Amino acid sequence: MPRVSFIVPCYNLGHLLRECVDSILMQTFGDFEVLIMDDCSPDNTPEVARSFSDARVIHIRNEVNLGHLRNYNKGIELARGEYVWQISADDHLRKPYILERYLSVMDKHPEAGYAICPAVTLYSGRETQVVRHSVLSQEDLILNGRRFLYTLLTHNPVLVPACMVRKECFHKVSMFPLDLPFAGDWYLWCIFALYYDVIYFAEPMVNYREHEMSMTNSLIRSDYRVLSQDDLAVRWRMKDKLWALGYDAMARHCEDIIAKEYVRYLSQGYKASDCKMGWEDFERSLDIHGKDGKDRGEIRRRVLVGYGDAAYWQREFKESMNSYGRAMREGPVGLELWIKMLLSRLGRAGWIARRALGKLIQISRRIRVSYRTVFEGRCGVPMKQPVRAIAL
Repeated sequence: MPRVSFIVPCYNLGHLLRECVDSILMQTFGDFEVLIMDDCSPDNTPEVARSFSDARVIHIRNEVNLGHLRNYNKGIELARGEYVWQISADDHLRKPYILERYLSVMDKHPEAGYAICPAVTLYSGRETQVVRHSVLSQEDLILNGRRFLYTLLTHNPVLVPACMVRKECFHKVSMFPLDLPFAGDWYLWCIFALYYDVIYFAEPMVNYREHEMSMTNSLIRSDYRVLSQDDLAVRWRMKDKLWALGYDAMARHCEDIIAKEYVRYLSQGYKASDCKMGWEDFERSLDIHGKDGKDRGEIRRRVLVGYGDAAYWQREFKESMNSYGRAMREGPVGLELWIKMLLSRLGRAGWIARRALGKLIQISRRIRVSYRTVFEGRCGVPMKQPVRAIAL
């Protein structure tokens, strides 16, 4: 039984398959299998897959196209290894010792569910830059899973080709959810972090290829709205899971992020103006994800306040007053919202006063952080540090 199962999904990527598989075969640790998951690809994938003479390389061709998520799950079910490493045929490993490094630490830390590292982008066959959002630190770390989840709920720093997962995570927690075509992997990193810690290596040891045929670009071309829909769905599911498990503080944090994302879509759009969400889209999303009227009402109130803030800072005072007023009708009103409404009524004078008040609050927060830095010896660590980690 191999220690590690590499799953290599391939669809119309036969021209890149050899480079990917060769980067696996050159690893200094050799106890692994390579499952080429050929999703009924119409190109020369079968010929390339059969050209490898190494017995560790196994070509599995689907009779019909399963789609990427079902193909991923099929590969996981067929994997015999203790660890699963999924790497698409268009990506590859940069270093021959990456598998050895991952295993040496994962074996010592059974509480860790997966290991990750930053990646370097490939464009037109040339390395360009390190993927910035995949960099978490300049040193190797063991990340507390639930602390890391705070970061994951904000954004996804985990790149699939840079991630090796303990197979039990899939069997005990979750496989790829079939209804999240764009963010299925993000959901897994979040849900796994609830139950396992995470190993982080600072060295970029994987190449992540950017090209028109990538899965992300294919999804964007088919329906750009799937990106925003999946981003929201991951957070809604995690919010419900966190409440169910009793992690109230983290669930409220997740609600804050959900509200901020809605405000971003409603006020600015997502990466392009034609992705802008309308209020009807927002209400439809609430109906899909909200458990009940109370749940929907709480998110709606937060979004209306956030949207009012965004309009206010653009000096659209009537729009902000309208949004604050709608928020007041959603439930109990706190003093802060009354003050915001009053300042909106004052127009430009209120805007100047609120801006000055905001600066005073920022100064107060900096003083508190400096105080804790001096008296707790935290040396520059923010008050609300999302990831508590120990160096390897």
